[in-house]
Order: sequence, then structure tokens, then C-alpha cells
Amino acid sequence: MAGGSAIRGSRVGAGPMGEAERGEAAPRVWVSYWCSQGHEVRPSFAKEPDIVVPETWDCPRCGLPAGQDKENPPMPPKTEPYKTHLAYVKERRSDEDGAALLDEALAALRERRGG
Repeated sequence: MAGGSAIRGSRVGAGPMGEAERGEAAPRVWVSYWCSQGHEVRPSFAKEPDIVVPETWDCPRCGLPAGQDKENPPMPPKTEPYKTHLAYVKERRSDEDGAALLDEALAALRERRGG
């Protein structure tokens, strides 16, 4: 004899989810967006007079921005390479400035050590 619940995958108080419980669905409008890879995505929006449809939408397949013009989709954003701390320091100071700071720090260290 098998044990357990006779109704699997259900919870206490669960009932049918019909339109009577959820209410009426709002009228929808579907808008097509295309990314630079040629993927099409068609999200739906509520059809109301004050709703503004966005110009761009993120493509769920590749993550690139998608636009409503199939022939001229938005260009992928340029990604900057990861910069290390040293790269940021080199942007702020020249090699001569770095050498002067190093000499100053070494002189202070030698003075503290007494030598």
C-alpha cells in the first residue's frame, strides 16, 4: 500500500485559477523589437492611452539592446576592458611623477630607519 497524499502537487486551499478569480485581462498590444544579432522579441503591453512603449528592449537571447526598426537595430554598447589599480594610477601620473614619489617615499623610509 502506497502512503502519502492522494492529491499530489497541490496545497490546502488551492483551487482552479480561472478568469473569475483573477478578473478580466487588460487588452494587450504586442511590439516587435530586433537586436543586432537578428533576434526578435515581442513583449506585450497594456493597451491604454497613457502607456508609453519603450524605444528599446533588452534581447532575452543575447542581452543586447533591441529596437523597433528591423533594418537599423541599435548598435551593441562598447565595453571597456577591465582596468587594474595600476592602470588608473598611470592615467593620473606620468612615469617621472611616479619615480619622484618613489624616491620621496624611499628617502622617508631610510630616514625613519636611521640609515
